[in-house]
Amino acid sequence: MKMRILSIALAAAMLTSGLTGCSKGADKNSEASGAASGASGDVIKIGGLAPLTGAVSVYGNATNNGIKIAVDEINDAGGVLGKKIQYICYDEKGDATEAVNAYNKLVQNDEVVALVGDVTSTPTLAVAQQAIQDGLPMITATGTAEAITQTGDNIFRACFTDPFQGELMANYASKKLNAKTAAIIYNMADDYSLGLMETFEKTAKELGLKIVAKESYTTNDVDFKSQLTKIAAQKPDVFFVPVYAQDLALIAVQAQQIGIKAKMLGADGWDGVLEKIDKSNVSALDGSFFSSQYSAESDDPALKKFLSTYKERNKTEANMFSVLGYDAMKMMAQAITEAGSTDSQAIVEKLAAIDYNGLTGNIKFDKDRNPIKQAAITTIQGGKNKFVEFYKK
Repeated sequence: MKMRILSIALAAAMLTSGLTGCSKGADKNSEASGAASGASGDVIKIGGLAPLTGAVSVYGNATNNGIKIAVDEINDAGGVLGKKIQYICYDEKGDATEAVNAYNKLVQNDEVVALVGDVTSTPTLAVAQQAIQDGLPMITATGTAEAITQTGDNIFRACFTDPFQGELMANYASKKLNAKTAAIIYNMADDYSLGLMETFEKTAKELGLKIVAKESYTTNDVDFKSQLTKIAAQKPDVFFVPVYAQDLALIAVQAQQIGIKAKMLGADGWDGVLEKIDKSNVSALDGSFFSSQYSAESDDPALKKFLSTYKERNKTEANMFSVLGYDAMKMMAQAITEAGSTDSQAIVEKLAAIDYNGLTGNIKFDKDRNPIKQAAITTIQGGKNKFVEFYKK
């Protein structure tokens, strides 16, 4: 994962509205071709990476669609430094090797000046290893693994870290839900799931919240009945499920079938689960809670406009990934504007010092280039997400 992958897939940058897009194909668009500098001519090239196909494509497409709205808004307002942003994005299929191949193409062929990506944690970690070698300004909208920004000073994120969310939800379980016992199920092959599990467990012990069961599985597992039966036997007060939506949709239904009564808790990977679970099974999620990056019920006019535009364009509701994608691109554009150039170090310095007001609130970065902001606790009831409260641990 840390090696530079030399083979480069000949995937194209399909450009919508002339200057935005994300490629799933293999034909090179003429506007994205050539060896010109990433800031030459009338455009500034910013790269993107996202899983547009595969198991986690729900996250990649949502993030990419949010980014494209940001790019169009920026360009409609005159662009950056008098130039339009050309957003060149490749489908990495949720795979770390594919992501590094695509990253190499963005840097070596397209000569982008910055990267907004990747989306899920494992590919993002792999790409960050390359970006630090190249000194490329990089911001992931949604990569939550703590190690991502620890890779180097040019790596930023728009979202919470896994440790932040694990600690937050352990506090919420103990202090707000008055839980005394907890069980956990996690994907031992996934960085996101592991990071959340470890911090939740550590914080729970510090708070006196007893972990009565901890079960694991691996990627592509679909039958969790053995693990869930063991958890059910312990009758925990809360059940922490730090997984992505496609796994949650299966686990929740099987937990209901087995008779687990504990309140299920999760993190931002749950966003999109209502699109994954069969409508006849949504009751399996009733009364569960998860941490999110924003509240769709906010009165913020900019957020309301974004949600409306997103639905009109994509014929579906925006989610947390869409909103974070938008904010990540807007922050990168603001940093380039404030830098007054596309010099990598100048952009990095302006990102580090940014004071940005976006859809997920006011964002500044701490010394580790993680955002300083509050979390929105959301519950699922009757097949709908409902905002509960903003919460700080």
